[in-house]
Amino acid sequence: MTETVGMVLIGLGLLFDISGCIGLIRLPDVYNRIQASTKCVTVGTALILLGSIVWLSSLAGTVKGLICIGLVMLASSTAAHTLARASHRSGVKLCEGSVCDHYGDSGGQEKEGPQA
Repeated sequence: MTETVGMVLIGLGLLFDISGCIGLIRLPDVYNRIQASTKCVTVGTALILLGSIVWLSSLAGTVKGLICIGLVMLASSTAAHTLARASHRSGVKLCEGSVCDHYGDSGGQEKEGPQA
């Protein structure tokens, strides 16, 4: 039973990782690509590690897996924020369909449409 649950978690993690890779290819600008890759790959990697923990069911593997999950979540969110901020500061423009620039001079207001 634990092998089946572990394999399902690993399969779901692979699906998340694949969708993150597809997002890197298909999305229009660097900011959307950072968001897709960070969220999908973080969740995918955590699910793969969690599946490995369940499948192997050893104390040492559980401890190492949980430490790795924590480090991946901390490092990937920090790296994504740093990349997005550096991209914005270096002048990388948003795609045409973007409606809000929280880092821009507009103070977080929408570019077009009703003001809230």
